Amino acid sequence: MRTVNMHDAKTRLSALVSENKPFILAKAGTPVAVVIPYNEYKQSVAQTDQRFGFMPEIEVPEDFDTLMANEIARLFGA
Repeated sequence: MRTVNMHDAKTRLSALVSENKPFILAKAGTPVAVVIPYNEYKQSVAQTDQRFGFMPEIEVPEDFDTLMANEIARLFGA
C-alpha cells in the first residue's frame, strides 16, 4: 500500500481519491491513517455486521415492550 505524506495529500487529495485505491496517510514519515475507497469500507462493515453478535437467529417482535401487558397487569391486580 502506498504511503503519502500529509502535505502531499493536502495538495493532491482529489487526484489520490480519484485513483480509487487505498493509501496510508503519514505525518513526518509516521503512519497516522489509512484511507480506503468507500466501497471497500462498506463491504468490510457488511461482513462484520451481525445482529445480536453471537445470536444472529434471534428476532425481536415489534410489540416487545408491550408484549403480554394485559396479562402482567391482571397478575398484579391492576
